Amino acid sequence: MAKAKTKPKLKAVAPKAKPRTPAKGTPIAVKPESSVPVAVKADKSARMAKPGPALRKLRSVIYTVGDLSRSKAFYSALLAKTPYFDQPFYVGFDIDGQELGLDPDTRNRKPGPGGAVGYWKVDDISASWEFAIANSAEPLEPPHAVGEDTSVAVIADPDGNYVGLIQIP
Repeated sequence: MAKAKTKPKLKAVAPKAKPRTPAKGTPIAVKPESSVPVAVKADKSARMAKPGPALRKLRSVIYTVGDLSRSKAFYSALLAKTPYFDQPFYVGFDIDGQELGLDPDTRNRKPGPGGAVGYWKVDDISASWEFAIANSAEPLEPPHAVGEDTSVAVIADPDGNYVGLIQIP
């Protein structure tokens, strides 16, 4: 007598839920392992910034230095070039359109850790300064001219990191 074939038992599987679309204005993050957008619950102390003047690109990094001639020699060797701007109050190197600056003025920042400031290019330094302060930045150095058509300012982010703003032609 032949044995009757029995069907294998199937496991019940719940259908995959479609990802929900977060409410309008909810910040979105992407988990690297899944590349699926997920809603991020905002900290109550954080607030969504209204659109305003944007940071366009990282333009300059300026190091506060204790010995300008020693630092100039060091970076000249490492960069295999001489500075394009060489004055007792500032030395600047052009590295493919980006600036490495050496600043001997130690009144606002000391050389060493915490003595570097990355400067973000902005279209309107005064508007960017006011916008940053309105969005919880701490004002450190208000906008001021530093040369031909160039102005800079420094703020601190909520963690105290220095953020430079630079307006150049």
